[in-house]
Amino acid sequence: MNAQPSRLDFVSHADCAAPALLLAVGGMPARTAERMQGRRPMDRDDELLDLIAGGDEGAFRELVSRHVDRAYALALRILRNGADAEDVVQDSLLKIWSHRGSWQAGRAKFSTWLYRVVTNRCLDMRRRPKTEGMDEAPEMVDAQPDALTTLQRHEASDLLAQEMERLPDQQRVALILSYYDDLSNAQIAEVMDTTIQAVESLLKRGRQHLRRQLDSARADICRTFTGD
Repeated sequence: MNAQPSRLDFVSHADCAAPALLLAVGGMPARTAERMQGRRPMDRDDELLDLIAGGDEGAFRELVSRHVDRAYALALRILRNGADAEDVVQDSLLKIWSHRGSWQAGRAKFSTWLYRVVTNRCLDMRRRPKTEGMDEAPEMVDAQPDALTTLQRHEASDLLAQEMERLPDQQRVALILSYYDDLSNAQIAEVMDTTIQAVESLLKRGRQHLRRQLDSARADICRTFTGD
């Protein structure tokens, strides 16, 4: 019988933009690798979850390696704080191990379920009083780069980040899942546990707010740099 992992550690890797989550146990056992050979990619998560339900730590390590980067990127976009994003992802993945016997294949894609857990934990964290400054988040690129100089693009990117922060959490999360994670409206509805119609409304209102604010500020930015 396999022992429960004693801890989870985040360590940085040069070839990975996000921290890689490593178990304090060894690599994937040979029996796990053998069971996974020949499986189509779409079947691998369910197969791993079946093994994890039986306490297979190697399968858990493999599942983590497949999803940790995207989970961390999502948490970082929502929270804009690296340490908080790490905490959220670590808690979310520990939840998978803690509830490893309750997974039911076919109910939803694992990645969708993980996104839901990460998103909910991020929103919970955003509701807490902030006691520390935020880390610098990845730059958000303006949709019309040819219209501005490099310096102007930087100003526009900063403005977009500020306006995204001002959006209601539900609108902000819907936009992040749509534009940065490239999820369909149906997938976003699953992650946010709502209807497709509600997602469409969130996206529409979020876009309208950003468009108003950016259109207004764009003229100001251009006047600042051109002296008009």
